[in-house]
Amino acid sequence: MKNSIVNLSCPMPKLDFDVITLGHGSGGILTHQLLESGVFNLLKNPLLDEHHDGAVFELSGQLAFSTDSYVVSPVFFPGGNIGELAVNGTVNDLAMCGAIPKYLSLSFILEEGLTMPEFWEILVSIKTAAEKADVQIVTGDTKVVERGKGDKIFINTSGIGQVHPKANISANNLKSGDKIIVSGNIATHGIAIMSVREGLDFETSIESDTTRLNHTVKALLDEFGTDIHLFRDPTRGGVATTLNEIARDARLGMAIHQKDIPVIDEVYGACELLGLDPLYVANEGVFIAFVSSAIADDFLSKLRQLPPGENAAIIGEVTVEHPKQVVWQSRIGGKRVVNMLVGEQLPRIC
Repeated sequence: MKNSIVNLSCPMPKLDFDVITLGHGSGGILTHQLLESGVFNLLKNPLLDEHHDGAVFELSGQLAFSTDSYVVSPVFFPGGNIGELAVNGTVNDLAMCGAIPKYLSLSFILEEGLTMPEFWEILVSIKTAAEKADVQIVTGDTKVVERGKGDKIFINTSGIGQVHPKANISANNLKSGDKIIVSGNIATHGIAIMSVREGLDFETSIESDTTRLNHTVKALLDEFGTDIHLFRDPTRGGVATTLNEIARDARLGMAIHQKDIPVIDEVYGACELLGLDPLYVANEGVFIAFVSSAIADDFLSKLRQLPPGENAAIIGEVTVEHPKQVVWQSRIGGKRVVNMLVGEQLPRIC
């Protein structure tokens, strides 16, 4: 497991209450104590230390902005927790824009009854994830709702970053012949969540793939620049839904090959057991890249040298055939159309 409830390097401060109460959302003494002893002290930096309603900073050039909310259940899962997920998710959304993430906002909706050790562990994970991604949390908000109204904790993160000078990321750049590359094993995050919900046991532990992707993306942009036509992270709805969205936007077809799609055996087995298709299961530490065919092999070689890209693979190509459709070719040569996900396969996944 990446995280543990005890973190000796960041001991939990002594507080007057063992659990979150409605008073912690009043804006009074308890709110002040929670923020001062917990959030502000742990996440401190010059901008956050201003304790203002917002943050004032300077950035130059083209900027990217993104926001996302996290309601994953359970909030602690194999390989991470909601706090780490919230930081990584928004960092990765910015990276998919070809941006270098700089600053995040952080807002909590806490449910009355959330224990202080649980909240502290989430905060420590946020701090660790932000440090690994080299981003600063500079502003935020905290609200408390009645017991039964919030499922422990919901988190919103918004982020801003500077677009890489070599980036030109857009579905409009896609061309027939572009290669489709996935950066790692798919469906791991969704199955890690489902294994907890369904009480499934495996011979080896399946852990969420949640991680920051910004450093990897920057290294790829440094080397390959505008030959990278598009990045996208296949979170909710998985690889299949993401490819369908891109095919629709680009008015081109996508051809993918079953034999090339990386899925670990335990995840594939769990999907069969649960009646799920790995192509539709959520990911949190994987991206899809569309690159010029001329640099695809070099791109793949570079990506496999960068964490977490050791299992990266070319899974298909863009085509003018079957526009706006994704067509999957099986190991034995059969073909079928892979449609967009209908309904909610795995609710509360991020």
